[in-house]
Amino acid sequence: KHIRTSNPIESTFATVRHRTKRTKGCLSRKTGLAMAFKLMMSAQKKWRKLDGRNRLPEIIQGVEFRDGLRQLQAAA
Repeated sequence: KHIRTSNPIESTFATVRHRTKRTKGCLSRKTGLAMAFKLMMSAQKKWRKLDGRNRLPEIIQGVEFRDGLRQLQAAA
């Protein structure tokens, strides 16, 4: 399994960009925003949870992982 990008915001915008490029006719600002909103709500249903999401606090603290294993840093 894979994802196109690790950035969920970019992934959502890519979905909206993909659909709005193929829309025929002029859109008003109001209908464009409504269509973008509906596309984002539709994309949200297909999001999957990150593998290893329970490790996020460690990643935020700066702990390094290689191939899913925590790397011990040697004292310098």
